[in-house]
Amino acid sequence: MLLRHIALCLLLIFIHSISTNVVSRLDDENKLQSLTTNSTTADRRIEDIANERNERAVDEDPERVDSVVAMSIRNSTERRKLGFLSCGTGNPIDDCWRCDRNWQRHRKRLADCAIGFGRNAIGGRDGRYYVVTDPKHDDPVNPRPGTLRHAVIQDRPLWIIFKRDMVITLKQELLMNSFKTIDARGVNVHIANGGCITIQYITNVIIHGLHIHDCKPTGNAMVRSSPSHYGWRTMADGDAISIFGSSHIWVDHNSLSNCADGLVDAIMGSTAITISNNYFTHHNEVMLLGHSDTYDRDKGMQVTIAYNHFGEGLVQRMPRCRHGHFHVVNNDYTHWEMYAIGGSADPTINSQGNRYLAPNNPNAKEVTHRVITAGRWRHWNWRSEGDLMLNGAYFTPSGKGAAASYARASSLSAKPSSFVGSLTSGSGALVCRRGRQC
Repeated sequence: MLLRHIALCLLLIFIHSISTNVVSRLDDENKLQSLTTNSTTADRRIEDIANERNERAVDEDPERVDSVVAMSIRNSTERRKLGFLSCGTGNPIDDCWRCDRNWQRHRKRLADCAIGFGRNAIGGRDGRYYVVTDPKHDDPVNPRPGTLRHAVIQDRPLWIIFKRDMVITLKQELLMNSFKTIDARGVNVHIANGGCITIQYITNVIIHGLHIHDCKPTGNAMVRSSPSHYGWRTMADGDAISIFGSSHIWVDHNSLSNCADGLVDAIMGSTAITISNNYFTHHNEVMLLGHSDTYDRDKGMQVTIAYNHFGEGLVQRMPRCRHGHFHVVNNDYTHWEMYAIGGSADPTINSQGNRYLAPNNPNAKEVTHRVITAGRWRHWNWRSEGDLMLNGAYFTPSGKGAAASYARASSLSAKPSSFVGSLTSGSGALVCRRGRQC
């Protein structure tokens, strides 16, 4: 009888344990579903706000942008001729700040140096400095103070700098908040071997001076995007920098390579973007600008691609464009395997003052590649003006006579292609030390 009583008790305990575990799992699933639902609702509100903001960010008078930046280039060039800038290159971004031996005391002056369609990106200029001291601890939901993740999610403007050299390996994508500058000048900072940077439904971001490489797909996890919000994230592609439904973005002087998807991708109505002075290497699909051939919001996309070096080990998409207006100016293309500039869905591409060095492969000499059905591309507005074609490189233009469309794709005045070497000589993340010209 005693054995039967003990056996019955054990059976009841076992059943209760199973029941409790089932209820606990159901509670966890219900909580997760609730968080996901609330997150989705919040994300939809954020998306609506971002779409309205992006529409306002589209420049209705790009010729004015052209004239203002042309004036800054002329001023920079004239100062160089007169000897006022001993380190001047004629690159108006670099000549704006690099000759200052006290640049570390005047870091925020960088926000006045942007050009092109992303010229109004002020980042964290109007906020305090935030010093990243901890590269090792990465909690995607409850980030520690002193980490990069804790810095980028704050609701207030911040100018983020780094205490020392560091390698940051992120467990999940780094979701940024608006009005942030990541400024890695003076130190050697790598974001590598994990999640990388996502700029989603926000505005006014500057990314400067980082080494970003070996980014991995992440996701199916909770990630915080602000002090008051975190939510469920599906799989991220593994881009180095993903710009999604955002505006007033400036990506400058970064070294990017070898990621799972793109190095810089801008999609879903993103606009008012400048990608400048970066060094791209060892990657297949370098840059995608435009979500899909059927996503009409990307017709308002305006992107300046200036003074970048497209270097060894690159294959294609430098960039690959859809719908919008793209000014590709004074870049140095020294390597590609398939093509340099591609597109679909009637983008306007204005190529000016670039240097294109074709590969030795006789079947890959063409700079351009159109993803099309027969014949329609002849009306797309693509032109080459003042480009230097080397080793048999050639650009196939189209849409002759569409001056207004090209004007809408003009964001700054191109210098002659013979200047490309000096304009791009400092591309990528710079080694800038205290008390020295950078």
